[in-house]
Amino acid sequence: MKRILYFLWIVLLMPLVVLAKEVNPPAGSYKLIIEGFDWGPAVNKIILDLDQPVKEINAADFEVYVNRSSKDGEIPTASTAGKRAVVYSYVSDENGNRVEEGNHATLVLAVSPIAPIGSPIQYLRMGNRGGNVWIDYAVTVMETKSGKIWNQEAGRILPIVDEFDLTGKFTHGNVTLPYASFTPKGLTAKAPLIIWLHGGGEGGNDPTIPLLGNKAFNYASPEIQSLFGKGAYVLVPQTPTFWMQAADGMTRGQTNDIYNEALFALFQDFVAKNPNVDPTRIYVGGCSNGGYMSLKLILEHPDYFAAGFISALAYNNEFISDAMVQKIKNVPMWFVHSKDDMTTKPDETVVPLFERLNKAGAKNVHFSYYDNVTDITGFYGGDDFRYPGHWSWIYSHANVARKDLDGSPVMLEGRPVTIMEWMAGQRKRK
Repeated sequence: MKRILYFLWIVLLMPLVVLAKEVNPPAGSYKLIIEGFDWGPAVNKIILDLDQPVKEINAADFEVYVNRSSKDGEIPTASTAGKRAVVYSYVSDENGNRVEEGNHATLVLAVSPIAPIGSPIQYLRMGNRGGNVWIDYAVTVMETKSGKIWNQEAGRILPIVDEFDLTGKFTHGNVTLPYASFTPKGLTAKAPLIIWLHGGGEGGNDPTIPLLGNKAFNYASPEIQSLFGKGAYVLVPQTPTFWMQAADGMTRGQTNDIYNEALFALFQDFVAKNPNVDPTRIYVGGCSNGGYMSLKLILEHPDYFAAGFISALAYNNEFISDAMVQKIKNVPMWFVHSKDDMTTKPDETVVPLFERLNKAGAKNVHFSYYDNVTDITGFYGGDDFRYPGHWSWIYSHANVARKDLDGSPVMLEGRPVTIMEWMAGQRKRK
C-alpha cells in the first residue's frame, strides 16, 4: 500500500511542482531547522526566503514535499519520498525567530517517531556494519495560491548542536578520535565535565551524528546546564567504528577493546587544555556500546571519575571478576535499563552486576529499571507507545530517571532527585 501511495505522489503531484517551476522561475531558497527528539533527529521547521516583507502568513497556503536518498545505501521505499504536514506558520527573521514583519516565513512541520520521512539521518548497512549517516534531504515547498516554489537549500540550523565545537580531533598511537565539545559561557570558576559515549550506530568521523543520533546534545541544554551551577563542559567523543571493537571481532568484556587507551588519553588531554575543568567532578556515561566503554574506563581508572551514568549496559557480567567489583564499588554509578532489552540483555549485564555491587557494600549505586521504554512526552500515546527496549538512554538524556530498583526515589541530601541532579552532587572522593 505504501509503495502505491508513493507512485501516486510521483504521478499526480510532481507535475504540479514541475509546472510551477516553469511558470515561476527562479525558485526560492530555504533553510532547514533540524532538532533532536527522543527517537532521533527530524526537520521540524523550514524557513522560507520571501520576495518582500509580510506581516501575516497562512500555513494552509503551503505544501511541503520531501525526497530522501543516499549514495551510501538503499533507503526503504516507503520512506524515500512524501508530503510533510504543515501544522503552523509565522513571520520570522532568517533564523526562524518570530517577528511582527519580516522577509521570511517559518513553517512548523509535524514530526513523529513513526514518520521516518521527517529525518535527515538514516541507519544504513555499510560493509560489515551499520550506522547512522546524513542523507540527501531535498525539499520542495509550494505556495498553492501563487504557485511559487522554494527548492534551493541555503543552510541548516541545528539548535544546541551549533553551540558545540565540532572540530576536535585527538590522535594517540594509530587511533584518531573526532570529538565535539561544549564550553559554558562566561566561566569564571572551575566547572564539571560531562562525558558521553555514543552507541554502536553513531561511529564515524562526524560528531554531529553522536550528538543528534540519540539526543546527547541535551546535556548542553539550559535545563540540564542549570543543575551544575554555572554550567558544565560536555565532551562527546566519536569512534571511527564502534567502542567494543577488539583486535579480532567484538568484545563484551572477555577481551580488551582497541580504543580505551586512546579515549582515556583524550580525556586527559581535554582536561589539560581546559584548565577550568574541575578534576573532582568528571562524569562518564554512555549507552550500549558506550555503556560498555564507560564501565571499562571506570574499571581501568576508578579514581579518575566522580560518577558514572550508564544506559543499556553492554558489558557482560560474566567477564567482571569479584576483584573488579571490589575495585569499583565506591564509584557512584547510576544504571538505566529496560527489562525488554533484547540487544543488551539485562539478566546478562546490569542485573547481576548491580546485585554484586550491593553485596560488596556499594553505598552510592542506583538502578532505574523500566518494564518498557515508552513515550515520555505524552504526544504519541504516553505509556501505551513503546520504543524498542534497547532505547533506555531516552530516560537519561531527558533527565527523567528518578527511581531506584525498588521503586523508591533516589535521594540526595534528603530530597528526591533526577539522574542529572544526583550527578551534579557527586564529587571524587579524596
